Parts: sequence; structure tokens; C-alpha cells
Amino acid sequence: MTIQIIIVLLLTFVIHLISTLSYSVRIVGTRTRKIAVSFALFNIMVLISRTSNSFQAPLLAKWVENNINLNIDPGTYEIRLILLATTIATIVGALLIPTFQRILSKAVMNFSIHKSIPKLILHSFTKTGVNQLRNEISIPDKGNFTLNSKTKFPLKIFIFNIIAVAILSVGVLSSLYAGFITPELRTTASSMSAIVNGFATILMFVIIDPYLSILTDEVVEGKFSESEFRRTIRFMVLARLIGTVLAQFLLVPFAHFIAFAAKVI
Repeated sequence: MTIQIIIVLLLTFVIHLISTLSYSVRIVGTRTRKIAVSFALFNIMVLISRTSNSFQAPLLAKWVENNINLNIDPGTYEIRLILLATTIATIVGALLIPTFQRILSKAVMNFSIHKSIPKLILHSFTKTGVNQLRNEISIPDKGNFTLNSKTKFPLKIFIFNIIAVAILSVGVLSSLYAGFITPELRTTASSMSAIVNGFATILMFVIIDPYLSILTDEVVEGKFSESEFRRTIRFMVLARLIGTVLAQFLLVPFAHFIAFAAKVI
């Protein structure tokens, strides 16, 4: 295993850990009634995720180029390890949601006092801040893993989230692996990940996110219970986990589709 793959594994874990934790931001927003502030503070972690993502693609591209130049087909082992990292990160993120939402809730309330991100960060390193963080660490309750069959959660949203997560998890990896299938068109193939991910992005921003946004507003307005909303988030996390597993099965078919499309266009 090359150093590029090891770094990519770590970056992938960070990216998908933060993506999983993002579900808890809506819970924090409904609890504190400060939705905008909750997302503003979480955007700090989003910056970390995007920075990791900006390093991930070039490292993988370099790995592909090195193998092609050496006339080596590494197979799918390393890429499947990367997909496995997305699944592990999702599981770890799910376990950390109770602790993370407590810490973020505390940060949101402290931000109301400091009204400054730098001051809030400095406060977290003080003795008081460290003690507050330590006190918010929580072991997930067994009830967090219970999915009540009475929960009103549309099956189509559940399925769409699985599909969207699976495509987003495998899109870039499939386009890079397509470079091994058609090495003469590897640049074209790698640039087609945006087309593959486009469908998933549409699902996310046109169907899934608006649905969760409506539920978030309804919780704040008292039209939807917080307990039902938390169960809805559990379904979303479960769908995300299933999506990362499904990505393993989509890797090779998507790679061949991209390789074929690169020849046709």
C-alpha cells in the first residue's frame, strides 16, 4: 500500500465522518432554536472536510498515473479499502452523534455570549471550556439504535438517500478506476466524475435536503415532535450507511460505464 493511499484513507475517513455528523446539526438547531447559528458553527468543520477533499483527488490521480506509467493494474483492492473507510467513518460518526450534538449545542449557546468564532475557539481551550467538553461526552443510548416502525418516514426519501450517498461515495473512485480500463482516455474518464455525481447532487439538493429542512422548521413551529425528528435522522444515518456499502457493488459497473462514455463522447 502506497503512502498516497494511506493518506487518502485518512482523508476519506475525515470527510465522511463530518458528513455523518452533519445530520445532528439539525437536531441542535431545533433544540437551541438557533438553526442559522448551528449551521454557521458547523461550517468550520465543513471547511476541514472540503480541504481534505481538495487533497484527496490529486493524491488518487497521482496514484493512478504512477501505476499506469509502470504498466501496473492494481485491481480494486485499494479503492475498496477507501470505500470501506467511508463505511467505518459513517459508523463512528453515528456513535459520536450524541456527544457531538451536546458539544455543538453548548458551542451555540456560548457563541451567543462571545459572538465571535475566534473567541469561542479560544474559550474551548481554557480550563472551563475543556471541562465543559469533557462533561458533554456521552455513550450512545441503546434507544438511539431503535427504529420505531411507527415513525412517519417516506420510503422514497430513504431510498433516494441510499442512492445519492452510494453515487457520491463511488463517483470519483469509479472515474479514476476507469483510467485503468482506458488508460489512453484516463484524463477524460477522470473528468466525468462530475457527470456521475450530478444525479446524486440533484437528489440531495432537490429532494432530500428540502424534506429535512421542512421537518426542521416544523419542529421549531411545534408541528412535528422532536422525538419523531430524531428517529427520522436515525433513518437518514442508516440510509447513509447502506449507501456506503452499496457503493462497493457500484464501483466496477460505474467504472466500465464511464470508460464506455469516455470513448463515445
